Amino acid sequence: MSERPPPPPDPAPEEPPAFASAASRDRFEALVAEADAVSVDGWDFSWLDGRATEQRPSWEYARAMADRLGRARAALDLQTGGGEVLASAPKLPPVTVATEAWPPNVARATALLHPLGAAVVADEDEPPLPFADAAFDLVVSRHPVTTWWEEIARVLTPGGTYFSQQVGPASVFELVEYFLGPQPAEIRRARHPDDARAAATAAGLDVVNLRFEELRTEFYDIGAVVYFLRKVIWMVPGFTVEQYRPRLAALHRRIEEEGPFLAHTTRFLIEARKPG
Repeated sequence: MSERPPPPPDPAPEEPPAFASAASRDRFEALVAEADAVSVDGWDFSWLDGRATEQRPSWEYARAMADRLGRARAALDLQTGGGEVLASAPKLPPVTVATEAWPPNVARATALLHPLGAAVVADEDEPPLPFADAAFDLVVSRHPVTTWWEEIARVLTPGGTYFSQQVGPASVFELVEYFLGPQPAEIRRARHPDDARAAATAAGLDVVNLRFEELRTEFYDIGAVVYFLRKVIWMVPGFTVEQYRPRLAALHRRIEEEGPFLAHTTRFLIEARKPG
């Protein structure tokens, strides 16, 4: 997809830095091995508890989404991941459908959402959506990879609403650029909320709410970095521990000597309504 950083060139050989001590080297190897082996299925980041923190947007997306779901008749959750966010709502509409493209997440979402009365549809995240016109009065999506605005407008009923929290421009790019180097201006600007507003408007939707926030993200150990990059695969495309071992070792020493690695997450909330 166009907003992802381009694949990195083959890195030049470099020697890993000397560790501060044998104990530091052993900690590095243990942390990296653990994070490289753990499952990254689903969209649950609880493995990072105590190892990384991410400041949350002030609008409390899950709570606001649940409020809208409680008043909807038919709802669609696009790119549901493992279904964790949708499942957190205390009440689902009589008709609730979720889509997901990645097979392990399809299975995970099905197991989680079917007992709650929600159907899960395997969908490749390419238009058209496999639903009839005006099928849903609410469409939601948390952190979609792509947003097909014309398809969203098509499946919404007149008066229906699209409600989404999305990743904004240059999110966690301190980490991206640590591994890939400085990114071009057009890559840093991708996923800008102004572009989302323009695309929604072009699809015939009225944007009734658009908010943007920049938030602190801190990584407390190198294992957290490895896990994050394995799970959020578009940050450093093709990331593997072996390919980036020297950079990981240098970052491990930096964290041990200077404290947590600080990055900044960007998020925006968009709510758009179909006239009628």
